[in-house]
Amino acid sequence: MTTKNFLDKKNKIAVVGVSANPQKWGSKIYSELKSTDYCVYAVNPKHKKIGLDNCYPNLETLPKNPDVVIIVVPSNITEQVVKQCKKLGIKKIWMQPGSESEKAVKFCKDHKIELVYNACFVVNGLKKTQKF
Repeated sequence: MTTKNFLDKKNKIAVVGVSANPQKWGSKIYSELKSTDYCVYAVNPKHKKIGLDNCYPNLETLPKNPDVVIIVVPSNITEQVVKQCKKLGIKKIWMQPGSESEKAVKFCKDHKIELVYNACFVVNGLKKTQKF
């Protein structure tokens, strides 16, 4: 599985599990994507805003369907999110370490959803493609 399809700048990306705490991985990923000019949506039902940006309660409430969903939540919630992705026709999911479960991974494979897991989006994705 190549991560190149996930990192295309044309992709709209939703980060499920964005936090108001800048030390949390969901916030770090969201901030990194924004700083590198991706079209990115914050998703967390606990927040209406993240900084000055709108934060959406779930994928179904986004203004447009994302091409990629990055999941940064507990595994039992991931299992619900992957089902939302299938329902919405979203075909690329990146599960941050700790968010994956055997059930969610199997669901993605069974429904032919491209999947990356056991890899950090920032470390194994963005940082590997940027030149410093």
